Amino acid sequence: MIVKHFKTSGTCVNAAEINFDGLVGPTHNYSGLAVGNIAAAENALTGSNPKEAALQGLAKMKRLSDLGIRQGVLPPQSRPAVDMLRKVGFAGDELSVISQAAAAAPILLRACYSASSMWVANAATVSPGADTDDAKVHFTPANLPTQFHRSIEPPATSAILRKIFSEERYFEHHDPLPAGLYFADEGAANHMRLCPDHADTGLEIFVFGRSADRTAPRPLKFPARQSLEACEAISRLHKIKAGRKLFIQQSPAAIDAGAFHNDVLAVSNCNVLLYHEAAFDDGWEIEEKIAAACDYPIQFIRATESEISIAEAISTYLFNSQLISLPGGEMMVLAPIECESCDAARIFLERVVQDAANPITRIEYVNLRQSMKNGGGPACLRLRVVLAEAEFEAVTRMSRVILDQLLYNELKVWIEKNYRERISPPDLADPLLLRESRTALDELTAILSLGSIYDFQKG
Repeated sequence: MIVKHFKTSGTCVNAAEINFDGLVGPTHNYSGLAVGNIAAAENALTGSNPKEAALQGLAKMKRLSDLGIRQGVLPPQSRPAVDMLRKVGFAGDELSVISQAAAAAPILLRACYSASSMWVANAATVSPGADTDDAKVHFTPANLPTQFHRSIEPPATSAILRKIFSEERYFEHHDPLPAGLYFADEGAANHMRLCPDHADTGLEIFVFGRSADRTAPRPLKFPARQSLEACEAISRLHKIKAGRKLFIQQSPAAIDAGAFHNDVLAVSNCNVLLYHEAAFDDGWEIEEKIAAACDYPIQFIRATESEISIAEAISTYLFNSQLISLPGGEMMVLAPIECESCDAARIFLERVVQDAANPITRIEYVNLRQSMKNGGGPACLRLRVVLAEAEFEAVTRMSRVILDQLLYNELKVWIEKNYRERISPPDLADPLLLRESRTALDELTAILSLGSIYDFQKG
């Protein structure tokens, strides 16, 4: 277990970073819904393996837990979103609604079956108490307005976060920003944090792709999903300490190349920033801006186009690896196995580990191919939350979402029992899939001690 300390009102407080991973939902399927996500488009309408996907994600969580890192679990959202189908004109009982949508609007039905909530890096932006004026942990669920299938997630995301992080003396929850592209917000996937240690006051870096300023550069091929105005609003809501925030623009060319979120080409941990030179609009000047904003040394690890092309970086999700602090202060990279089979990615990571000038000492590769085929790597599956010890204890009092051997065993049995081996597009019209999914989620809330968090559980 990694425990650091920060000072508040002169008192030293224990704190640790917890990775809260999203469980892959029972309706995991490949519908190719995400515009600008190359992997999702390439695998659209092929068969998926929900059971394998969920087990792969759970195995990643177990590996980090075994390394001594506190690991949390976030439940998936209930799908299909029948209430959304009713809002657009389909009527009758739930099975009738699904049948009508399958016949008249199959693309819409696929969107309402999406299991994209598994990528909880898009669930919210989180600021730890060390960074905020009121010393509370602040949460703002992402509004996700640029993609319909994700725009239906915020209410359930908010309910889940409010349930798990419920004690008002420690946690401050904000509503999602107003819907619309002006405040388009995609959560932690466009948010980085640099600090001496996780529990110390850090620099929160908000990365945006577009702004209301029509003269600002913007991509031409794919939509920019994060707005500057959303970043500024979240920094105000979270009461980030003066001088502890920085707004930088994602490269429009990178977005057009398929880097739809900042975390496709950049990842940070403590005082290390690992990124591709094409990630940011200002290029290498970003390092100067970041260094000037920090009163502690930052270690920049930059990959050049000659080392690994932007196309290779996106296809392997090298920079969507998790950069993790290990007990003892060293760091490791948890990378997709696609990086191991790509010469450029593997050689670059080996160079990083061999460089004694940085604290990264090891690489591990993880099999997340089911998620990767839909456009999400290791970092997409987790939401990073730094919690002081009292805050952590508050979470454990209200739920059972921190992974240990017993919970791992129960979740594995639950997945084996409830998930289908395979789902293809025609299966989404099967009324049994709705029943299977709800039965599974009803059991899951009991396992995680979350009570009735889904609408179908509330009648």
